[in-house]
Amino acid sequence: MARINLLPWRAELRKQQQKDFITAIGLSVTLTLALMLFVHTHYSTRIEYQNERNAFLTQEIAVLDQKIKEISELESKKKRLIAKMEVIQQLQSSRPEIVHLFDELARSIPDGVYLSDLTQADKNLTVNGMAQSNARVSAYMRNLESSTWLKEPVLNIIETKIDNKDKKERGSKFTLQVKQSSEKTEEKAKGAP
Repeated sequence: MARINLLPWRAELRKQQQKDFITAIGLSVTLTLALMLFVHTHYSTRIEYQNERNAFLTQEIAVLDQKIKEISELESKKKRLIAKMEVIQQLQSSRPEIVHLFDELARSIPDGVYLSDLTQADKNLTVNGMAQSNARVSAYMRNLESSTWLKEPVLNIIETKIDNKDKKERGSKFTLQVKQSSEKTEEKAKGAP
């Protein structure tokens, strides 16, 4: 039999196969690295874009927060101005009431009664005075009851002063409370069904 040496052909084939295998591995590693680089770049770009959007939204939110703060300040100023306007309107409408109150107090005082002190708290009046007798205090209370600007007189204190020298009555010291009313509120109450 003839001896044919197939070893160099096989060795060359093996070398070629190893070379092709190394080339395929190098090519696949290169493609994998290129793909990873592309994915990394793509996601980095997306993250950067989203960060820019977030920064823009944060900036716009800060601007809107400032506007909301300005609006709330304007609303509080508006409420304060409305409250001031209401107080001014109440003062304007109640301006003639004090004149009517003093006029009515002067008209309702009968002879023999004089007032020493008048205190007003909101619509409640406290009246201190002297009268020649208890009957004059009663007459004064009836006059207050029939008044259009005063209502509900309540006698708190009545003291009879006795003169120490003559042991005679000198008069009665009294304190009564009365409520101030205005014709407008009474007319509204009567007109309402």
